[in-house]
Amino acid sequence: MSKVLNYLWRFWMILLGTVLTVIFFLPVYLLSFKKSHYRYAYFFVRLWCLGMFYGMGFRYELIRHTQKKIDRKKQYVIIANHTSIMDIMLPCILFPHHPICFVGKIELVKIPVFGTIYKRICVMVDRKSARSRAGVYTRCAQRMKTGDSIVIYPEGGVPDDTSVALDSFKDGAFILSSKHHFPLVVFTFVGLKEMFPFENGLGHPGKVKVILNDILDPDGSKVSVLKNRSYDMILKTLRQYS
Repeated sequence: MSKVLNYLWRFWMILLGTVLTVIFFLPVYLLSFKKSHYRYAYFFVRLWCLGMFYGMGFRYELIRHTQKKIDRKKQYVIIANHTSIMDIMLPCILFPHHPICFVGKIELVKIPVFGTIYKRICVMVDRKSARSRAGVYTRCAQRMKTGDSIVIYPEGGVPDDTSVALDSFKDGAFILSSKHHFPLVVFTFVGLKEMFPFENGLGHPGKVKVILNDILDPDGSKVSVLKNRSYDMILKTLRQYS
């Protein structure tokens, strides 16, 4: 895709996001006053994600590397590699019956309109505050006890060096899974790094490969074991499909 078309495509994303936000802001806002009502707000959050993902010309293919299945009656800690803003849409698309809550950085609260909803439906963390980082596990566990699953990108962000296939993992997701005995769902997203990178002027619509690697039972496993196993699994999958 030429740079001119790419900039037009990215402008379309801004326009599409604005229109969808205007359409779904009110129901999400009203239904997010109480944490117990989030499952109703999630229906509209998911519609927003579907509109953004497919409206930008993306689609996905789900590939299973495990025979284990998601139990809609259970809550999970969901992890995946993080390479693109479109990574955010995929978990909501993949979990139609599981309200999911993201752990996100507190700075995003400053975004007009979006920030109002963001601070209600996400578990926020101030990475500069040790107290905030320590308390995030308790807040996540509380959300999970009300029926939500938690999405955490264990790299903690997108690496500045685009040559890095998979950055080192932080402990958070694995502490949450191990300490509170929530199963860990491991996904690998392949393709979005090239299709929709953070660098303007690059990218194109296309089909994303979504690999369900495994659902890990944390019982009896140390945090380091869960982390290393998940990291090796995702890195191996990225190399397999590169």
